[in-house]
Amino acid sequence: MDRKKIFWAMASLLIAGLSIWTVAALGQNFSLDEFWLFVKESNKLWLIAGAVSMFGFIYFEGVALIRIAESFGYRRKMRQGIVYGAADVYFSAITPSASGGQPASAYFMVRDGMPGTAVTVALMINLIMYTLALFFLGLCCMLFRFNMFMKFSFLSKVLIGIGCLVLIILALTFYFLLRRSEILYRICNGVMGFLEKRHLLRHGQKKRDKLNKAMVEYKQCATKVAGKWKLLLEVFFWNVMQRVAQFGISFMVFMATGQGIRKAAQVWSIQCFVSVGSNCVPIPGAMGVADYLMLDGFTQIVGQEAATNMELLCRSMSFYGCIIASGVIVLFHNIFHRMRKKKC
Repeated sequence: MDRKKIFWAMASLLIAGLSIWTVAALGQNFSLDEFWLFVKESNKLWLIAGAVSMFGFIYFEGVALIRIAESFGYRRKMRQGIVYGAADVYFSAITPSASGGQPASAYFMVRDGMPGTAVTVALMINLIMYTLALFFLGLCCMLFRFNMFMKFSFLSKVLIGIGCLVLIILALTFYFLLRRSEILYRICNGVMGFLEKRHLLRHGQKKRDKLNKAMVEYKQCATKVAGKWKLLLEVFFWNVMQRVAQFGISFMVFMATGQGIRKAAQVWSIQCFVSVGSNCVPIPGAMGVADYLMLDGFTQIVGQEAATNMELLCRSMSFYGCIIASGVIVLFHNIFHRMRKKKC
């Protein structure tokens, strides 16, 4: 692990600790003993359902990536897709702007035999659909649950608005990079030229020849998928399901704590607004911002004191628990991969 990865991993732990401490400090008369009692008294079956929903967030991304890979003629097993999804979730959470997630997924996909250009296109398509899925669900909540949006504080509304704008910009950017390969070529060529001038890149012409060949393959893959509307709709569906699973964790927690289906349905919408708003900052996992938005939204439903316990439990499962589960999946996959290599 290089110094930069160590730095961001440590920074993520620090931000996580500060976020949890801040949420606890904001709670009126919060105590750790009462929080554990709150968890113990929760319905364990609903908490297990929340854990299943958490795993669904990883699983559905894997399904989407496998389906795109199959469209290129590369059939992959579901366990491989789960690793791709887990790698994205884990490394997105510990790198700024979630920049490490896609390269991590790409690493495992290439290691499983997919060419780099096909992997790039597959991840680009999935990223577009992932962004559109959140935008779509956010729009639905804005149309049908506008009253929940209005209950947020002014600052939260601003953050959600900025997050929505960021989603639109990201979706358009990824789309143009996919459809206009010359834009991607100019970016790559520009970076290579910059590195060459500073004597950080050798054999520049050979690298450009490889880049030209890769861009031809990239365009062929992108063109091949562009006309498959059924596939694109299916990938969009799996990404919507991924977001539904993510928001469902808070739903399950509210049901587990006896808040009833009405409040659980309301918190599902709140979680959607939180996910939209958390895109406004390039912080790993939007730590701090997501916590603030969740606490603000939950307070409107259950009050300040209960909201603190709710936020900590929901966040523990939907974010920290998901990171741990993803890290364990990636770790064991690497261990088994090395064991298989030694046997060969």
